Amino acid sequence: MGHLPVDVRASFRFFAFFLANGTIDVDLLDDIDYRPSLFEFGSPLEQVFAIYCNVLEIGADGEVLNDGDAQYRAAQWIRRYCDPTYQVEPPFQAWETELHGPRMSA
Repeated sequence: MGHLPVDVRASFRFFAFFLANGTIDVDLLDDIDYRPSLFEFGSPLEQVFAIYCNVLEIGADGEVLNDGDAQYRAAQWIRRYCDPTYQVEPPFQAWETELHGPRMSA
């Protein structure tokens, strides 16, 4: 198995950049400074990345197909985490929030 395609690596980098500087989906998260809540402990940040990666779709040629959708679903989780009255639509499906661990080789 080789490296992740450049397009995928670029999507991860930009997602991390927007997340860290507080500009991920500014329409949904306007006026919510989520960074102290997410960065104080690792688990919320871990969940954000899990959702982004689980939702991200990659084409056969390695091109990212839905970066905006993946960012939006992660932003919805952040909004719900910071504002318990926010209703995620559509509700998260189990596969979107699943946390995967590394596979151990034999």
